[in-house]
Amino acid sequence: MQGPARQRDDLLSQGYCVIENVIPRDKLDHVREEVQRDVWAHTVLDRPKGYVPGFLRFNQSLVPYLGSAHVLGFAESIFGPHVRISMFTGSVNAPGLPRGPLHSDWPFNQKSQAHIPAPYSDQLLHLVTFWMLTDFTADNGATIVVPGSHKRDSNPTAGEIDPEQPQPDEARLVGSAGSVAIVDARVWHAEAPNQGDQERVAVIARYAPWWLNLDPLRPGTIDHEDIVERNNGSDSRVPPLPQSIYERLPTAAKPLFKHSVAWDSPSSR
Repeated sequence: MQGPARQRDDLLSQGYCVIENVIPRDKLDHVREEVQRDVWAHTVLDRPKGYVPGFLRFNQSLVPYLGSAHVLGFAESIFGPHVRISMFTGSVNAPGLPRGPLHSDWPFNQKSQAHIPAPYSDQLLHLVTFWMLTDFTADNGATIVVPGSHKRDSNPTAGEIDPEQPQPDEARLVGSAGSVAIVDARVWHAEAPNQGDQERVAVIARYAPWWLNLDPLRPGTIDHEDIVERNNGSDSRVPPLPQSIYERLPTAAKPLFKHSVAWDSPSSR
């Protein structure tokens, strides 16, 4: 298992790293089964893609691990204290899923109304973490990544290249079940075809510093209305977390989600 220094070096040089054995092996089967069940119960897409934004509303099985020193501590080593989880998505890639287009994630996706315009300065603003609940392999659709692409000042969604065309230096985000891949949001990546006979199950949690404005993702905020809705944008939407679920979270996890709660009243905060 690589140490934190090597993982940090990989993130800064390649744009991603993998931290192994974050979820204990004796808990892994239970977490995977619950996530798989609840993704298919609440997916907003049709098979072969299971996709649930705001997944914490339906499933909290990963909560005990989100604040681990391996992952949250790593994010804090990059951003400093007061890190938040900006998006929390359940994901299942079933057999038959085709390849998707290359892109970078928010706030660098140029198809979003709320985006940082290219050319970009060289600054890491958002971390995408893939919690691998099954092995990520080349057969079952381990995410396609382009190493080093986070250093480029644009990405395929800007229209300079065809995002449907593979790049010569592509790699796969492979790892064993229980591991967490941490990816700079600028990295060019794409869904990979699942050519196996098993589903690839994951939760995707994005970690943001306190100073990154998340309101354009949140319906009901001024920034979402002014930047996205008034411009007919189709940006990612983060559903609010019910207060009843927030109150059941472990104390250590609450700071990660407090910003996204739909409070019953101002005095509830």
